[in-house]
Amino acid sequence: MNRLSDSDLAARVARDIPDGSYVNLGIGKPTHVSAHVPDGREVVYHSENGILGVGPTPPAGQEDVEMIDASKRYITTAPGASFFEHADSFAMMRGGHIDIAVLGAYQVAENGDLANWATLDETFPPAVGGAMDLVVGVPRILVMMRHTGRDGEAKLLRRCTFPLTGLGVVSRVYTDLAVLDVTDAGFVLVDLTPGNSLAEVQAVTEATIHT
Repeated sequence: MNRLSDSDLAARVARDIPDGSYVNLGIGKPTHVSAHVPDGREVVYHSENGILGVGPTPPAGQEDVEMIDASKRYITTAPGASFFEHADSFAMMRGGHIDIAVLGAYQVAENGDLANWATLDETFPPAVGGAMDLVVGVPRILVMMRHTGRDGEAKLLRRCTFPLTGLGVVSRVYTDLAVLDVTDAGFVLVDLTPGNSLAEVQAVTEATIHT
């Protein structure tokens, strides 16, 4: 099957972010989205460590060690960017002042349940961080993830098996294989990565994909 690169997947997510939105980008794959604002749009990216106006990753050799986002990734800033303390940043998240959050995930269930902070592998200590604040305070949660795990295991499930971050919070899932809306009926296909068939993608998805 054809799989989108992280950069191409980030560009696909960015296409759906409306002009004028305030958007939080989660750790991992979502950080790539800030480099793909479509022409003619203004999107203000938020990082929970206290930045509004996150720009793309700087070129190699041009990093400022004091300019990082919540995942400790080097960043640039957009014109008009502002900086503030954690308390103000979390007040924005909890108070409904962020329009969209783009988060990574270990698993998403067909009813929109999200598991993105811990697996059952105790090798990696769990840390839910700001994700729990984002899923209760931000009205639209988009998930950006690989469709399957490293060993080919399904990550889009009937029910999550990992500890949950939020219940019924996910609006849309963007994977390297497809884009799916979360509805009352379950996962509904929006589009497929070019070259993939629905049957192929369904074969690596535990939950039913509706059309």
